[in-house]
Amino acid sequence: MQNTKSSRQSLLSRIMNPKYIMVYATVAIFLIIYAYGAIKYASIGFTTLRTFVNFFTDNAYYGISAVGMTMVLITGGIDLSVASVASLTGMLIAYGYTKLGISPVVTMALSILIGVGLGTLMGAAIHYLNVPPFITTLTGNFLARGVCSLISRESISIDHPLINDLAGFKITLYHLVDGEWVKIKPITSINLNVLIFIVMIILGVIVLQHTRFGRNVYAIGGSEQSAKLMGLPVGKTKVAVYAINGFCSALAGIAYLLMVKSGWNMALQGGELEVISCAVIGGTLLTGGVGYMIGTMFGVLLKSVIPALISFNGNLSSWWGKIATGALLLLFIVIQRAVVSYTARKKR
Repeated sequence: MQNTKSSRQSLLSRIMNPKYIMVYATVAIFLIIYAYGAIKYASIGFTTLRTFVNFFTDNAYYGISAVGMTMVLITGGIDLSVASVASLTGMLIAYGYTKLGISPVVTMALSILIGVGLGTLMGAAIHYLNVPPFITTLTGNFLARGVCSLISRESISIDHPLINDLAGFKITLYHLVDGEWVKIKPITSINLNVLIFIVMIILGVIVLQHTRFGRNVYAIGGSEQSAKLMGLPVGKTKVAVYAINGFCSALAGIAYLLMVKSGWNMALQGGELEVISCAVIGGTLLTGGVGYMIGTMFGVLLKSVIPALISFNGNLSSWWGKIATGALLLLFIVIQRAVVSYTARKKR
């Protein structure tokens, strides 16, 4: 009896751990906003499965990039180059095929290698040269965006069977009616970008929660000095995290290309702030040490549900979405500070 009681208390203490509060807050706010939309706009389709799937579809490329950004933020770093690397990816693929006749398969592989390589270089500069992450990644941002402009200052469309097939790939959803499978009405489908986003979230959960590498990432974010004293491979881990983030940035660029079927040197300008806000709204601490992929996923959903509400309303400017996102970001930063202060007092 005593063991059962102690195990229940242990489970409750783990559930109520302060580091989970941010994720709980993200999920709760999403549910509140979604419930409001369901009450107000259910009659015009807000509660349909297609609308919910669109929450994933609309910002899938930001979500893919946010997987890598979450890892970077957990280590206590930041990366301001993610949107520029994604834009460079689109430019390389579009220019490579349209102007040079290179297969998109080759340029996709090259773009991913460039993303990983640039991430590796920035991670090495941050750790081994002690250059602040803000300065290092800002330099990477300017470099990638500058190369985009050197390639072309005009939008380059791409029309290739592979790109068309990948962009048009969809899995139509069915449900069981009277023993027969029929399409869900309104017709709902999941595209390749959403699948990539979901797979990346799952892989992120596995890496962070169930591998030694993930434990090292959290340890570095909690206290890099303590991680060094424990003999953890701090340098290799930090470089690997930025390399993974470079991979996610390039993959996000491919996802964005599949959506717009063109490359443009100014594409996704300011997108690095969108990616960071997805992670922060999802509960990742800017000071490092705390963050979860599930929270990041709900951060992406929160950034999608607000524009959807504005769209269903029909009378509000789209800029209200930016205002609401800014307010949410400020709210979560305040909650973060409160959680950090509470945790610090509890340890005394």
